[in-house]
Amino acid sequence: MALLSVGKFMASPQLEREALPVDATMSDADKFLYVDRNPVNNPLAQADWATKKLVWVPSERLGFEAGSVKEERGDECVVELADSGKKIRVNKDDIQKMNPPKFSKVEDMAELTCLNEASVLHNLKERYYSGLIYTYSGLFCVVINPYKNLPIYSEEIVDMYKGKKRHEMPPHIYAITDTSYRSMMQDREDQSILCTGESGAGKTENTKKVIQYLAHVASSHKTKKDQNSFVLTHGELEKQLLQANPILEAFGNGKTVKNDNSSRFGKFIRINFDVNGYIVGANIETYLLEKSRAIRQAKDERTFHIFYYLLTGAGDKLRKELLLENYNNYRFLSNGNVTIPGQQDKDLFTETIEAMKIMSIPEDEQIGMLKVVASVLQLGNMTFKKERHTDQASMPDNTAAQKVSHLMGMNVTDFTRAILSPRIKVGRDYVQKAQTQEQAEFAVEALAKATYERMFRWLVMRLNKALDKTKRQGASFIGILDIAGFEIFELNSFEQLCINYTNEKLQQLFNHTMFILEQEEYQREGIEWSFIDFGLDLQPCIDLIEKPASPPGILALLDEECWFPKATDKSFVEKVVQEQGTHPKFFKPKKLKDEADFSVIHYAGKVDYKAGEWLMKNMDPLNDNVASLLNQSTDKFVSELWRSVDRIVGMDKVSGMSEPGAFKTRKGMFRTVGQLYKEQLSKLMATLRNTNPNFVRCIIPNHEKKAGKLDPHLVLDQLRCNGVLEGIRICRQGFPNRIVFQEFRQRYEILTPNSIPKGFMDGKQACVLMIKSLELDPNLYRIGQSKVFFRAGVLAHLEEERDMKITDIIISFQAWCRGYVARKAFAKRQQQLTAMKVIQRNCAAYLKLRNWQWWRLFTKVKPLLQVSRQEEEMLAKDDELTKAREKHMYVEEQLVEMEQKQHQLSAEKTALQEQLQAETELCAEAEEMRARLAARKQELEEILHDLEARVEEEEERASHLTTEKKKMQQNISDLEQQLDEEEGARQKLQLEKVTLESKMKKIEEEVMILDDQNNKLVKEKKLMEERLSEFTTNLAEEEEKSKSLQKLKTKHEAMITDLEDRLRREEKQRQEVEKNRRKLDGDFTEVQDQISELQAQIAELRAQLAKKEEELQAALARIEEEAAQKNLAQKKIRELEAQLSELQEDLELERQARTKAEKHRRDLGEELEALKTELEDTLDSTAAQQELRSKRETEVTHLKKTLEEEARVHEQQLVEMRQKHGQAFDELNEQLEQAKRNKVSMEKAKQAMESERNELVIELQTLMQGKGDSEHRRKKAESQVQELQIKHSESERQRLELAEKLSKVQAEYENVNCILSEVEGKSIKATKDCSAVESQLQDIQEILAEETRQKLSHSTRMRQLEDEQNSLREQLEEEEAAKKTVEKQLMTAQAQLAEMKKRVEQDAGCLETAEEGKKRMQRDLEAMSQRLEEKCAAFDKMDKTKTRVQQELDDLLVDQDHLRQIVSNLEKKQKKFDQMLAEEKNISARFAEERDRAEAEAREKETRALALTRELDSLMDTKEELDRNNKLLRAEMEDLVSSKDDVGKSVHELEKSKRTMDQQLEEMRTQLEELEDELQATEDAKLRLEVNMQAMKAQYERDLAGRDEMGEEKKRSLVKQVREMEMELEDERKQRSAAVASRKKLELDMKELEGGIDMANKNRDEALKQLKKLQAQMKDLVRELEDTRMSREEILAQSKETEKKLKGMEADMIQMQEELASAERVKRQAQQERDELQDEINNQATKNAQVAEERRRLEARIAQLEEELEEEQCNTELTNDRLKKAMLQTDQMSVELTAERSSAQRVEGARSQLERQNKELKLKLQELEGTVKSKYKANMAALEAKIAALEEQLDMETRERQGATKLVRRTEKKLKEVILQVDDERRNTEQHKDQVDKLNSRMKQLKRQLEEAEEEAQRANANRRKLQRELEDASESADVMNREVTTLRCKLRRGDMPFTVRRTVTRAGLESDEESEPKTETPEPKPE
Repeated sequence: MALLSVGKFMASPQLEREALPVDATMSDADKFLYVDRNPVNNPLAQADWATKKLVWVPSERLGFEAGSVKEERGDECVVELADSGKKIRVNKDDIQKMNPPKFSKVEDMAELTCLNEASVLHNLKERYYSGLIYTYSGLFCVVINPYKNLPIYSEEIVDMYKGKKRHEMPPHIYAITDTSYRSMMQDREDQSILCTGESGAGKTENTKKVIQYLAHVASSHKTKKDQNSFVLTHGELEKQLLQANPILEAFGNGKTVKNDNSSRFGKFIRINFDVNGYIVGANIETYLLEKSRAIRQAKDERTFHIFYYLLTGAGDKLRKELLLENYNNYRFLSNGNVTIPGQQDKDLFTETIEAMKIMSIPEDEQIGMLKVVASVLQLGNMTFKKERHTDQASMPDNTAAQKVSHLMGMNVTDFTRAILSPRIKVGRDYVQKAQTQEQAEFAVEALAKATYERMFRWLVMRLNKALDKTKRQGASFIGILDIAGFEIFELNSFEQLCINYTNEKLQQLFNHTMFILEQEEYQREGIEWSFIDFGLDLQPCIDLIEKPASPPGILALLDEECWFPKATDKSFVEKVVQEQGTHPKFFKPKKLKDEADFSVIHYAGKVDYKAGEWLMKNMDPLNDNVASLLNQSTDKFVSELWRSVDRIVGMDKVSGMSEPGAFKTRKGMFRTVGQLYKEQLSKLMATLRNTNPNFVRCIIPNHEKKAGKLDPHLVLDQLRCNGVLEGIRICRQGFPNRIVFQEFRQRYEILTPNSIPKGFMDGKQACVLMIKSLELDPNLYRIGQSKVFFRAGVLAHLEEERDMKITDIIISFQAWCRGYVARKAFAKRQQQLTAMKVIQRNCAAYLKLRNWQWWRLFTKVKPLLQVSRQEEEMLAKDDELTKAREKHMYVEEQLVEMEQKQHQLSAEKTALQEQLQAETELCAEAEEMRARLAARKQELEEILHDLEARVEEEEERASHLTTEKKKMQQNISDLEQQLDEEEGARQKLQLEKVTLESKMKKIEEEVMILDDQNNKLVKEKKLMEERLSEFTTNLAEEEEKSKSLQKLKTKHEAMITDLEDRLRREEKQRQEVEKNRRKLDGDFTEVQDQISELQAQIAELRAQLAKKEEELQAALARIEEEAAQKNLAQKKIRELEAQLSELQEDLELERQARTKAEKHRRDLGEELEALKTELEDTLDSTAAQQELRSKRETEVTHLKKTLEEEARVHEQQLVEMRQKHGQAFDELNEQLEQAKRNKVSMEKAKQAMESERNELVIELQTLMQGKGDSEHRRKKAESQVQELQIKHSESERQRLELAEKLSKVQAEYENVNCILSEVEGKSIKATKDCSAVESQLQDIQEILAEETRQKLSHSTRMRQLEDEQNSLREQLEEEEAAKKTVEKQLMTAQAQLAEMKKRVEQDAGCLETAEEGKKRMQRDLEAMSQRLEEKCAAFDKMDKTKTRVQQELDDLLVDQDHLRQIVSNLEKKQKKFDQMLAEEKNISARFAEERDRAEAEAREKETRALALTRELDSLMDTKEELDRNNKLLRAEMEDLVSSKDDVGKSVHELEKSKRTMDQQLEEMRTQLEELEDELQATEDAKLRLEVNMQAMKAQYERDLAGRDEMGEEKKRSLVKQVREMEMELEDERKQRSAAVASRKKLELDMKELEGGIDMANKNRDEALKQLKKLQAQMKDLVRELEDTRMSREEILAQSKETEKKLKGMEADMIQMQEELASAERVKRQAQQERDELQDEINNQATKNAQVAEERRRLEARIAQLEEELEEEQCNTELTNDRLKKAMLQTDQMSVELTAERSSAQRVEGARSQLERQNKELKLKLQELEGTVKSKYKANMAALEAKIAALEEQLDMETRERQGATKLVRRTEKKLKEVILQVDDERRNTEQHKDQVDKLNSRMKQLKRQLEEAEEEAQRANANRRKLQRELEDASESADVMNREVTTLRCKLRRGDMPFTVRRTVTRAGLESDEESEPKTETPEPKPE
């Protein structure tokens, strides 16, 4: 039986698998893979462990020794050592439990029930001594170096592990590799294998085995189907992958004290696989090459292998080419030729060369690499000496330098000069500085190290190139990390810090991965466990090393110190202590004698660091002179190695570190070793985090390199450093022991015999019942879906109890058997005794009767008697009857049994049906649980998708930022091109300006010449006109004055045109300034866009600003259109002025023609007087002459008639011409008035433009200020961006932490669900409540998730509420758990009471023991009362939490009120927006009114045109009336001529008068034709003006339409904004409703929680009632005990047994108390974690507060922008008011113009004064022009200087981007200068404005002069009319003379008038030719 019980240990499938290979069938490989279970399953060992209570005791020699506890004395125990039998005293805390023998040599140490250092060490030691070097420890695979070759790496072993699961095969590196390969193929997830450990532990060998396995399993050459695969020249890809290792080992490995082939660098080999799982390529990354090994080595160590390979294996030719020497000739080979046993360097050299050939490395590159190796050796042979009188170094022998120069392709002199006296930059100059001997030696050593490191990097790059040649695409990869493990020396340097920092990160990755796998296992099994991310335990130490700021970490402080010239290692240590002195992981040595500068507490222990030469190691300085020489080397390979020399730290910088006053190195010129390694490590960790990691921990067993020897302390240190013990610590926190239900029931059912009912029962239910009967603490176990999970040590306890139970059972069985045998023997003896007595009695009776005759007769007769037969028959019948009865009874019994069986079967059937129903219910519940889990999974997947989307958005943002950066750079280049183009255009404009100025000078000279000619002509004209009368001279003078005024007018007009041209140029310049401003605005907007992209919440505001800028651009476009209109109007004005000048020239021609006519008239008058005199002389002529005279008179009358007719026609034509000329003149006047009006309007427009220009200048100033502000903001934004990036990294880390916490909370939630589902079987009501709570919690979480999706602003608050709710829930769960524990304790107390009752009833124990039991029970009752008081206090806490939740609900109400305020603010904003819309409508209405006004003005103009036509008609009527009057006057003149006698005129005079009249007629005809041409020209001008008017009208209508369209667009945009605001309002309302709903749900949850608290109070009351009942039962028991005192003596033995049992119970109670203490410790730990979570929540709250502050700032910014928008609206209203004022001013100006016209007549007296003023103004104008030109030149020079400065600024920005802050300051200064220049320009513009005002006043004066000229023209017209009247008078006098001539002729014909009388009459007639008619008729004689 004992063997059977022990045999049950074999139930584990793993142990069964381990037992498979038996010694008889074990092969050589199996002995090193499988465990021999025969000694493990030894029952004697099991019994020994159970009886002796074996434990582990610390030992200095063996680490831990086995011992058995003999006795306990307080805190100490007496332990007897198993090996020596020696007894020692040990503290209880130092004792560690021993695992049962079942767990000996276990493959996975996570299965050990007692997880401690001693058990782990013992297990590894046992396996190692058995030849098993691989052992699992959870996720780890622990490998111990065997120091011998094992037959477990053959192809058979590879095939054996191929495709097998990890638990199916024994531990092996192949199992790890195959697991990662299969998971990569199945899950399509990248894998990684992390090999870490000390030097010599076997990392590199295991990495080789991984690559070997993968090359065998995943080789593509087995299948030839892939035709597209790239065929390699020297072999297949797998072969190359395997051959890459020997090359890397040759160049990167070396012999150390611990290891003959130690990798002196870390590497990450990334093997890429395609979709089919074939290897398609590989990539190698290296870390931390120990380059100092190339120049010096410790004792018994070698440098890198390649040096020895080369010196041993190179041939004569190669040695000659590489100038190789003997080992001892090289200083850098410190120990000479150190050989490695069992290794031939020559053979390895050939292998390395062959491997290079296989890797396709050409021969020239191989020679180049070997040259570099030889040159490194030669660099060590360079010797330097110190000169006598100075510290300067010199090189006495330069043979080594010549060899180095030859090998590296350099000039020797340059090389020696660069070493001994390099050029160093001092300020801006370079000087040669002599080097000391130490500096020269340091430079040479640094050069050797850098050269070898660059060559190694190049080699890795070349190997990667060779391994990545295939064309196939890699789908996934397996990464193998081979890196040094944690190193703790006596004093550790910078390299150890980097290695330990790496291992901290890797251990954090392991902890995090283990946490995730544990979480997945617990989630899969539905286990309740508070998840702890143990990766966070290492974060403080990592922050101490790597944190960039606040406070900065060690690496950041080291980098910072590297920038300071006077920094030293001591100052660095002081700064570290100052910044990190209070850090919990930082420790400063207190003793002065300590060599360490500071200590860091890593996960593996405290490490002391010595900061010697850390700054130098971090900067890694080089001689940049030599580096530049190597860069220019003639050897291609060397120049390729030294291609990037711009990122090195020069020796001058390092020498400046110690010298005072040395200059600082510019930031960004080089990157430190720490920075580079940190970046490399961050990339590596990012890669590893994206993979599924597998961990291999390599351990070195001893330093003697002996096989089979294991140093326990060394192994323990490595286990601690490798994180194996850390992983065990994490395992202890969870449930490391897991057993399948069936195995648990099979093994431990013996402990609970009556708990499981008979019949079938599910394994889970059976395990639940078993654990319930075992009365285990719920904290010690968890029941999953397929397994039972136990804490560490529980299974050992169960094993002990099982062994005790088995021993008790066997003892009782043996006792029963012995009693049975003894009883059987006793009964047999008794039967034998009675039989002997009967035999004796019968024998005595026979002896008495045998001789009696009757007896003989009786014996003979008796058989013959019938009676005796009857009796026999009766007996036979009785036997038959009894048999029949027995049969009947048997049948009845069978029937009863059958009925009972039937009843039993029916009962079983009903039970099975009930069980089936329960199973179906459980299945349904499980389905519900599965559905819930699926929903939860879907939600989590959605959250994950959201997070991935966020990550993608962040990446898109980053890519967008990069594109924006490129755009900015492109914009900068475009701006440079535009600046160049504008510079060229400016130069062209200057050339054009010079040419135009020269042309203007020529034109002015021509004008001067023409003026001189004109003056000469005027003088000649004056001489000609002096002969005329005073009237004509006056007229000529007036005409000359008008001409001079006209010239002045033309000059002024030319000046005005020049000024207008200048104004246009200014406007062009202003437009260019506007363009520049727009460009600056564009740049400004782009900068703002970048800021808005960083601050996404301000995007809407930026959009509004962009809209405003578009409106501004539209306004500028309108201004440009108005400027174009102004140009058109000016062109029209010029055309009209040209027309006016043409008309004035025509008028001058007409005046000249008039003067000619006047001259002809005077000539005619003189000829007439001559004719009169001749007529007087020829009175006494002959009759023939009279006849001739009569003929001539007839001819004269005829001529007179014709002349009168012609004069009449001419007068008609003249009148018509006058009318036409008047009409034309009126039209010209109207046109001139229109031009004046246009000019006034243009002046107003000009003023408006100037005001707008001033406003734009002000806006430019504001924009420049804004630019300065924006620059300031940009700086702030950049700093904020940096802070945000830091915050972003912190938030990312916190996000990961929160995600992990969320997963923990979710897992806890699922565990709660599982526990609730388990508790459902106990209490239906509790399950319903819990399910309701679960559904409510799920609803709350769904609502919260929806709210977080809907409104991010409330997410933080909701998270806080969720956290607080979770904490409340946890408290409630803790209270429920505590309540359950109280109930269980009550149950246990009841059970104990029941047992006591039974014992009292059965045994009636003694009084003393009963009294002791009573006392114990009283103590228990007191403890229970104390616990109840504690529970009451806990319930009070719950009440307090209830009040706190109520306060939080009040806070939520406050938040809701805040939301309402926000909604009201939004409504106010909507109202403001409605007001803005109404104002925009008003503006559109104003535009409509302006359009109506324009239409009204057009109508008024049409009415004016109609009025003009009416005036023209009236003028035509007046013309007709004048014609009629003329006719009447002519008739009167004819009457007068007929009444007078025309005497004394001769025919010759008449002929002369006829000729003169003919000439006059021709002249008048020519004048008539000219006037007709002028009329035609005026009509054409009128037509042109009408066309221009129509064009202007159409343009105006187009402008109105454009304005209407703009108004419509504004209206549409405003409507869109209204809609968007409405949408936002709707969203806010929805969010508000959602918040209200969530508040209601939270209130419901609060009510439910209150209900739960009430239920808990009720349960507490019920517990109190039960306690009272128990007290009453106790009293009854006391009475019963008093009654049973009399039976004390009978049950003393039984009381002793009860005492034993009570002692056992007391031990159980002590154990329970210990477990309770451990539970309290766990509770405290949970409280600490809760406090940490609370701190994190507080931090989150502070961050939320910061977010809220930023939100408030943004709202303030929105309000500011709204105020700016309102200001813009006010500005638009002001502009509208200005427009109205301008319209009013135009009306006023028209009124003033009429007033000026009326007052023009008064201004004639001031004309001369105005001419003087004109001259003065000319002089001033010339002076002003000179000053303006000089100022313009100065401004142009300033602008050119500004452009040059801006170009320099752009160049500086492109060259030195990192010096942007200094440039910003310069640009700010330049901006101030520009602002000053703008102020000067503004002053100049104000001066120009004053000049323009003066010019306007001058224009007004010119207008007045023009009006005066018009008045003079009117006077000239009046004079012309006077002349016409005089001409008419002359014609009348001529008629009178004709009449007199006719009368005289009549008298002469009659002959009755004497001569004297006639003569007197003629004289009188001649004298009084202008007198009245009576005087002429006086001398008529009377007839006699």
